[in-house]
Parts: sequence; C-alpha cells; structure tokens
Amino acid sequence: MRTPARLGRTRLTAISGLVAASLAATAGMATGSPTASTDDGRRQLVRTASDDTSTKVVMVEADTVEKRNEVIALGLDATEHADAHGIEVVLHDAEDAKALREAGFSWKVKVNDLEALTKKNARIDRAYAASVAESPLPSGRTGYRQYADYLADLDQLAATYPSLTKPLTLAHRTALGEEIRGIEVSVDADNVKDGKPVFLLMGAHHAREWPSAEHTMEFAFDLLQSYRSGDRRTRALLADSRVILVPVVNVDGFKVSRSAAPLGNFSLLDYEMKRKNCSLSGAPAAFQTGTCDNNPAGRLRGTDLNRNYPGFWGGGGASPTWSNDTYRGVSPGSEPETKAVRALISERSVTVMISNHTYSNLVLRPPAIAKTGRAIDEPQLKALGDAMASKNDYTSQASYQLYDTSGSTEDWSYWITGGLGYTFEIGDEGFHPAYEEAVVGEYLGIAPADGAGLGGNREAYYLAAEAAADPELHSQIRGTAPAKHTVSVSRTTVSPTSPVIMPGGVVGDPILYTDTVGAEYVSTGGKFVLDVNPSTRPLVAGRYGRLPQAPTQAAVTLTNPAGVPAEEASEFTTFEVEGLPEADNGFAVVSISWPSTDPNAYDWDFFVTGPDGEAVGSGATLANPEVIRIPDPQPGTYTIEANNYAGGDAAHDWSGTVTFEAPTPPSPSGIKEAYLLSCTDKRGDLVATREVVVDRGEAVDIGNACKRNKD
Repeated sequence: MRTPARLGRTRLTAISGLVAASLAATAGMATGSPTASTDDGRRQLVRTASDDTSTKVVMVEADTVEKRNEVIALGLDATEHADAHGIEVVLHDAEDAKALREAGFSWKVKVNDLEALTKKNARIDRAYAASVAESPLPSGRTGYRQYADYLADLDQLAATYPSLTKPLTLAHRTALGEEIRGIEVSVDADNVKDGKPVFLLMGAHHAREWPSAEHTMEFAFDLLQSYRSGDRRTRALLADSRVILVPVVNVDGFKVSRSAAPLGNFSLLDYEMKRKNCSLSGAPAAFQTGTCDNNPAGRLRGTDLNRNYPGFWGGGGASPTWSNDTYRGVSPGSEPETKAVRALISERSVTVMISNHTYSNLVLRPPAIAKTGRAIDEPQLKALGDAMASKNDYTSQASYQLYDTSGSTEDWSYWITGGLGYTFEIGDEGFHPAYEEAVVGEYLGIAPADGAGLGGNREAYYLAAEAAADPELHSQIRGTAPAKHTVSVSRTTVSPTSPVIMPGGVVGDPILYTDTVGAEYVSTGGKFVLDVNPSTRPLVAGRYGRLPQAPTQAAVTLTNPAGVPAEEASEFTTFEVEGLPEADNGFAVVSISWPSTDPNAYDWDFFVTGPDGEAVGSGATLANPEVIRIPDPQPGTYTIEANNYAGGDAAHDWSGTVTFEAPTPPSPSGIKEAYLLSCTDKRGDLVATREVVVDRGEAVDIGNACKRNKD
C-alpha cells in the first residue's frame, strides 16, 4: 500500500450563507443543494440527493486490518461490510473516487446503481407478499414490519402466552421520549428474581438494519410456539434460563427509516438509510432545528449507538465528528438508548448476548480493538462463535480482524460484565435487502440464503440460549436462604475508555466511567442457585495465551522462481507450515528484501494466502524488507504473490525467509474481584453481607446466605 497522499479529506462549499442555507434546507428538503457545516472551525461534509451520477457501492481492496482502518479514516461513507480482502464504500460522486485514488487504493464495483437496486428489491418484496399468503416464518409474515407492528406483536405474544412471557420496558426512554419495549420469555416469566441465567437478543441499534429487528422478533414467536407444541428442547431451555428479546433498540431512528420515502442513495435526504438515533448530541446550533425526519443535517444528525458504549469508547473505528455516520457521541455512554441497554445488562445475569446487525455474514466476538489483546476467554468465545457460524454459513472471527471498532455493545458487555457477547452481521447484500432472503431465508436457513440447509439463525440463537444456560460458561453461587429473603450480589467498578482520539487526530487521556452490575434472587425457602457472570471483570483478569506443545518449526528459505516478472506483474512461490506433533508455531514471520537504496525506484509488494485460499497478510508499503506476521498459522501450504511494483530486475530481485515464533503464553493478572453478597429479610432490612469470589465455570457454595453478621 502506498503512503497516502492525505489521511483525511474535506469537501464542501464555502461557509458563507450557512444559516440561510440551513433554514432553506429545512423548509424545502426535496431538492436540497450542497451545504456547509462547521464544528469548532472544522468543515464537515454534508451530502445531498442532487448528485449528478448514480451512487455506487465498491469493494475497496484492503487485505489487512491496518488498510481497512485507513479506508475508514478517509471519512468516506463506509457501509461496514468488510471481509479479509477489503471494505465496501459508497461512492456518491467523482470526488469520493478521487479521495480513494489519491490515497493509493483500488476497488471493484459491487453495485453500479444503488438507487436501481433499492427499487428492484422493493419490487421483489411486493411480488413475494402478493404471491405468498403466509411465509414459513414462525409469525407467518411476508414483509418488513413497521414499528407499530412490533408493538402489536409484543402485545399479542404477552396475551397469548401469559405464564411464559413478561412485557419489558427498559429503564430509560429514547432521545425523543419513546419507550424501548421488549419481552421476557421463561417458565414463570413474572418471577424475574428467580436466579436464572439470561440470554439477551437485540435488534436495530442501527435504524436502517431492518432484518436485525425481524430476526429478534421471530425468535420470540419461535420459542413460544415451540414450547406450546411440546418441543422438549425448548421446554428444557425455558425451564433453566430466561430469554430477553428487544427487537428495536433505536426506536426513534427506526421509525424514521421505516416511514421515509425510499431514495436508496445514502444521501443527506435519504432518511430510509438513517443509521443513528435522533439525539441532537454534538450538532452545531444551526443544525438543531427541524425534526428528526426533516432537518438541515438530514439523516446524519444523531449518534451511532453502537459506538457510544463506554467500553473502549473514543478509540479507532468511531468518529468524533457529529455529522459522520459513526459519530460516537459527546461522552462515553451519553445516549439514553445506550444507558437503557447498559442498565438492563447490569441488573440481570446476562450470560450470553447477541446484538443483531446487517450486513456481512459474520459472527463477531470481542475484542473489537486490536490493541486490547485477545480476551482471556478466547477459547470459549471462539468455540461458541464457530458453532453458531456453522448454522448460518457465516464467518466467525474476532471483531478487530475486520477493523477497529470502539464503543460497541458486546465489547462493553463482555469486558465489564463477563457475559459472552457477539455481533451478528446478517446477510451479504445491503442493510434491508429482499425480505424472502434476508429474513425468511437467513432466519430459517433455507434458500435463497447462502447457509441453506444448515439451520439458519434460528439454530444459532438456540445454541446461544443453551450456552447462556450452561454453568461451564458462567458462574454459580449456591446456598440456602429463608423464604421471602432476598439474596443479591453486586460489584461496582471504575474502568477506563480508550485513549480518546480528538478531532484532528490528537490523542487525549482515557476517561474513567463507573459500572455497577449484579443480580437478585428471592428465596422460596431452602436451597438456591444464583447464576451470575464471574466476579472478576475480563478487563482486569488478563489476556489469552497458550503454552507451546512442541518446538517451533525451523526457518524456511523462500524459493524465488526463475526470471523476473515485468513491472506490475507477479510471480508466485510457496512454503509449508508444520503442525502438531512436529511443531507448535505461534507466529510465522515472513521477511523479504531486495537490493535497493531508492524505495521509489525499486519496490516489491507481497501478498500471502493460507491453505484455505484466504488472505492472511501482506507487505505492500515502501519498507525494505517487507515483514508480514501471521498469528497462529494453520498447517499446510502457503502461497506468496510477489508483485514487481516498481523497477524489479535481475539486479534488484527479492529473497526472503520465514521464521517461526512460539505462542504467546497466557498473561493472567492475578487480580481477583469480589461480589458483595447481601441478604435482606421480607421487610427489606439487611441481615448479612460478605464478599464472594467466583470464576467462570465455578460453583461456590456459601452455606446459609442469611447467617447474621457478628457484631
């Protein structure tokens, strides 16, 4: 990758006439012209629907995390759809393409006319709804719900299954004062202080990601219908655990997106493509007029809720700029919707959580930022992620392997509470593509979904719910307590965000934030089991590693094929990586150099693919040597493409070696945090307190939890 000509970009009209243009845009949004905005003197891009050419979606070639982070840093309209080869970006006009080109990137067009594709999918949806009286989904629906449909379905399920459901309203209202609704599903659902572990499934943190809410709602129908039909698996699950479903977290934004006139071009006025909530957070005064669905900043006003959670807030992969689609908010956890979800997770024993999104066919696990280091529970996180991905044919990987993302839901939830957390990126084409594929097919695992025949997201959610109930994956506190006494555990901690990236790239100090997490059990008298997450936060517990089971492999000298390819052409060579029992390699380090003192005149680029044909690393800078580190290389044959980028000839040909390093050993911190366990009687008077330390997979028997403290 060439050194970018610029790492950021601004493009808009002169500042003069800002207020007048803003008011004019508010009055007549249909044909708005490019407007300018200021934020502490910085110019920001505000796009409109008046682009001269069709809006395109392109896959930018970026085969490393660093390159994908660089694409995001350019300030373009990234869709967040990414894989090991690159990241998709919306090109609104020639200026967008110029910015990519000047930064040294190339791309392939995936969608030549985004508006045309949107209209096509709308026609497909109308045809499907007209031709099918009832879909095979648990609800039988044939098209995307409006928000009122979600409320009606939640009410219907509560009325139809009164003993198995409890309507849920989260503790905080949205920025516009709406309730955030959900439903709890369990045997004896009203008894929320029953000590059971919880699986939490959520949708629509991002307003335009309609399938994420559909899948969440369908799983509620599925559980209840399956239980009533006598399905033994579901009956066992709901007897031993509780499932909480919140189909729409971003209520305000979702209502705007679902009711908007479709444009399909991601422009300023394309409210259907609104991603963020309806907060005024961070917006300059000139852009705070109007309503969420009709204002000078269009769909770009608001905060990205999935960049606002305090865990590692303020780092890479989120924007400090109010008008950016990934704007992180004014402070960690500032948004009411974020506060609502944090309160829910903090007050319940959420042992497994999935936040549904679209799109990329991915099951993502912590960490979301590479510098965080691999989670100490990486084996468990990976095993469950892989198992779920086997049911929907998604790729299971750590979130940072795509690009850094700070302030995400599962990163806060896992590192602070210890509950295993995941993001599902549903489907592989657009934020709300054709319903038959994105909802019916992906949920049930039937054609036309890619994972047809594997079980779909329905089966993946069942695996997650069963994992939530598995005591090997969380912790238990056992004991006895008199009837009508309440046994509770709590832990209050102070944690740092990421070092905060300021506008302009200056990095400030982390910000400290406080969390109190816990759970309650009301005793019926006698023995009890209180399912909780480990008392020690993963944030402080340490990082994952493993001890080597064999020596590392001997170094390999790479074979340079005969001859030299023409400039900009390539040649290929291979090397072998050994596995157990012969060798245990934590890293393969490819180092390739060539005779040269002028990197602009003589330059080679190298690209490595693994035994499965997937890209595992690249060296495409001006460095000499190019060094490529491959973590945990799988045994098999690796292929290196050597590209003669500039000036390579017989006198400036390459040579290289592959050396191997041992696995990184585990690095537990040795720190143990404790829950404060307390017992109160039926009058609410405190009877007893003590500290309890419990690890993942451990059950601690405390005896009589309400044995009075000695004076």
